[in-house]
Amino acid sequence: MKIAIVLLAIVGLVAAGTLPKKATKYADKDFLAKQKFLFEIVYRVEDPLMFEEYIKLGKSFVFHKDDYIFPEKYDGYMEKYYKAHKHGVTLPKGEFFGALSYTHFEQMYGLFEFFYYAKTWEIFQRNVCWARMYANEGMFVQALTLAVIHRDDFVGLMLPTIYEIFPQHFFNSKFIYEAEKFDFDVWNKYIMYEKEYKDFIYQDYSVYFKEFKNYEYFYTKDFKLWQWWKLMGMGEHWYSVDKFMLRDNMYMFSKDSKYMEMMKDVKMFYMPVDYTRDIDFFNKESELSYFTEDLEWNSFWYYFNMDYAPYLDGKYFGLNKDRRGEYYFYVVRQMLARYYMERMSHGYGEIPEFTFFNEIEYGYDPQLIDYSGVGYSYRKNYYEYVTYGNFDYVYKMLAFFKRVETIITEGYYTTYDGKQIDMRKPEAIEYLGDMMQGNVDAFDKYFATFWYMYAHMFISHVEEDDMYVFPNVFMNYETMMRDPLFYMFYKKVSDVFFQFYDFIEPYTYEELYFPGVEIEDVKVSDLVTYFDLYDFDVTNLLNDKMTFIDGEFVWDKTLLARQMRLNHKAFEFDYNIKSDKDQKVVIRAFLGPKYDEFGRVISLNENRENFLEIDEFYYELKSGINSFKRSSKDFYWTTDDRTTYTELYKFVMMAYEGKYEFPMDYSEPHCGFPDRLILPRGWAKGMPMQFVFFVYPFKASFEPYSYDYNYTCGIGSGVRHIDEMPFGYPFDREINEYEFFVPNMYFKDVKIYHQDTFEKYYGNEYEHFGSFDYGYYYNY
Repeated sequence: MKIAIVLLAIVGLVAAGTLPKKATKYADKDFLAKQKFLFEIVYRVEDPLMFEEYIKLGKSFVFHKDDYIFPEKYDGYMEKYYKAHKHGVTLPKGEFFGALSYTHFEQMYGLFEFFYYAKTWEIFQRNVCWARMYANEGMFVQALTLAVIHRDDFVGLMLPTIYEIFPQHFFNSKFIYEAEKFDFDVWNKYIMYEKEYKDFIYQDYSVYFKEFKNYEYFYTKDFKLWQWWKLMGMGEHWYSVDKFMLRDNMYMFSKDSKYMEMMKDVKMFYMPVDYTRDIDFFNKESELSYFTEDLEWNSFWYYFNMDYAPYLDGKYFGLNKDRRGEYYFYVVRQMLARYYMERMSHGYGEIPEFTFFNEIEYGYDPQLIDYSGVGYSYRKNYYEYVTYGNFDYVYKMLAFFKRVETIITEGYYTTYDGKQIDMRKPEAIEYLGDMMQGNVDAFDKYFATFWYMYAHMFISHVEEDDMYVFPNVFMNYETMMRDPLFYMFYKKVSDVFFQFYDFIEPYTYEELYFPGVEIEDVKVSDLVTYFDLYDFDVTNLLNDKMTFIDGEFVWDKTLLARQMRLNHKAFEFDYNIKSDKDQKVVIRAFLGPKYDEFGRVISLNENRENFLEIDEFYYELKSGINSFKRSSKDFYWTTDDRTTYTELYKFVMMAYEGKYEFPMDYSEPHCGFPDRLILPRGWAKGMPMQFVFFVYPFKASFEPYSYDYNYTCGIGSGVRHIDEMPFGYPFDREINEYEFFVPNMYFKDVKIYHQDTFEKYYGNEYEHFGSFDYGYYYNY
């Protein structure tokens, strides 16, 4: 049963003859023991460690330098952390951890070195147990995440997703409180009384509905679309999962006898939950909360910043092989383009500009509560940072942007040792990317390194030497994209890159033209979006007594957050490409708007910033007409619904006990973008958009897909991307429309339609009012 996210893409690519099929590898007992440990060590991470075996390991910790393999340029953060720990001056357990608070970062990096430089698994495991017992929870999780991602000997191993480890960073405080006080015995009594109550109140519901149809319609139509539980006659409390968890690919599990046997003793409970829009519309930006607060949207940004963390040395960790600076700009640009398209679905226009001296029109209240028990700070509408912010930070950031602007306009970059870099060459984008990310590879370390940290501390009202920090969404990667201010600020960052390209010559017709190749046609199937319901695993919020039998942990209860989310029906591209000979090519597909919010056509040069690259793949054309299909499930950078923490743990335990073979490619790569978010919501009548398809020769110095794509992201391999052409090519540079249109490029006008999944509940009889409609999931 290979339903790993990446496989959904791989199967399609193999069918199209574009990806070599790799043999499935199965985990051995040693691998399974390691995976079991990683799942258990972060279970209910905010609670004391309850596994006796791991407690003994943690208590056996001693610090010897001989236990570690240090790099040539060792920075000593590990020793600094240990000294601070011995003197009791590290961030205590139970306090808010801000990854972008400088004091917290230094300690986290020291802890990371304890994990990353450990010589053996045994030393690593001992260190992790020690840190789990004594280190701050947020600091521990981030350090461990970095180590699992970047250690070469950990390929295939994984942690639960960040929203399963810390649901507090993704769901509103009302839901978190309800989850943390969940008690099965109390729930059992409550549900018994509720059943008696409902049996009485809803016994003649169908008759009541017919007699008072107009009144009932008036009542239900007043509910908001996202309050689906009210439309079904349900409340915001816990219900037993009496059939199955909700997700797109659940049917693949429910037909598997081993899966059903594995899950039969797990009691599962779900509670309806929405986004901040459900409690209060703070301003018009709240309408986008279903998108900006989407769990997988936010976790994508978190994992990108773990993969290419600014403080990791590019040479030592191999990140410079992946063109980390240029890739940083590409990812920021992709996220802004996708956000802009979602704004267009609501009739909003350009992302507002950010300046340090003007008021921020749109406030934001995240309605989050940290595991420390402290609520997150909020920003009022029309907030003025210049009045309340730290002016030292303002001057530092203004000086940084001024220096970058000078470098771009003067056309050269003088490093601290006197070396000059030509900024009029396209490849200089790599240097600029390093500066704008503020990573340690930046040549201008004095001005560039960690500038972004000061920016986030400025927005979060955090001082450089603060140890205790008030929770703010801008302090952590997994929460910052909830706030509309994120997009304003990062648009300012993105504009620096576009300023760089103002001085780069546009591509000429000859550079874009692919002799002998022409895209004759690309048919696109219907593009339809809708809102569905999904169960997110929040078991880490449980507070009841853990169950152990013969020293082994028994996972017998699971809590789920049932949430509405944006999705789309699978669609297809039907390519017809003519070639005069057999040749290797790369095909890229872009999605972008056609009109602005006023219905005016956007010029192609202006619009190039708004195109989202949704697909890129290697293909071998044959002489003549090449006709083939490409499904949205095949897109190389996207992932389908993830297997939950509960299920993964149960699968690992079943394999550990010898009852199941655990395929290594079951480990879903953390770096994928959620497939369901590649299309904006669209309109009921159809939102006009356009696709651009581009074919060009494959000329990479490596074979495509040469890393083990089945269960790794290829971070630091230098071969994780299809080829070595610029990211976003050919939309990376300014566009000369007299030179841009070539036969190997094809434009296609389309419309994106949005269907209201829950319209059928408005003013219509629902036979099982008071209980969840599983038919909704099957029938839509």
